[in-house]
Amino acid sequence: MRKLIRKASRGFTLIELMIVVAIIGILAVLAIYGVRKYIANAKTAEARNSLGQMGKDQSAEFEKESMAGTTLAPGATATASRSLCSSPTASVPAAATSIKGQKYQSSQVAGADWSLNQATNGGFSCLKFSMDAPQYYMYTFVTATPTAAGGTFVGTAQGDLNGDGVLSTFTLNGIIQPSMNFSLAPNLVELNPEE
Repeated sequence: MRKLIRKASRGFTLIELMIVVAIIGILAVLAIYGVRKYIANAKTAEARNSLGQMGKDQSAEFEKESMAGTTLAPGATATASRSLCSSPTASVPAAATSIKGQKYQSSQVAGADWSLNQATNGGFSCLKFSMDAPQYYMYTFVTATPTAAGGTFVGTAQGDLNGDGVLSTFTLNGIIQPSMNFSLAPNLVELNPEE
């Protein structure tokens, strides 16, 4: 009878405790990795969404009739005049160091950053694109031959989420087709995405 009582009162062995601690450690490492990946993916979603919006805005601007406001003589015609927004004079923010491992709060003041003033940073004001919330990425776009077939649009978002000096670059391309329709690429080009 005494032998049965003695065996029942024993606790866990050291090996059993070490196995449990090792399993908990492995699960913790996997959870931390998953959470870090989820957070980085959520941050890169900003660049994907913003570039998509810039592409949609550029497409809407191209489809808009932008003819001169002068009157036509009787019997005269006017050709449809479609045009992409011209390239901005500066990216937002102006320097990549502003987003190195941190967020940047853009200025909403006229004449700064996204500027509603066409003369100051015309590209973004033409697109009517801006961001009110702090951002992880630096944005810009370039247009070439904005009124003719073969004209191109390249929107770019660059960021450095972990502050290591290596920029993640997301690019969205668009082109004016020979039929004078504007087409966006079906996917973004991603270089060094931090996710």
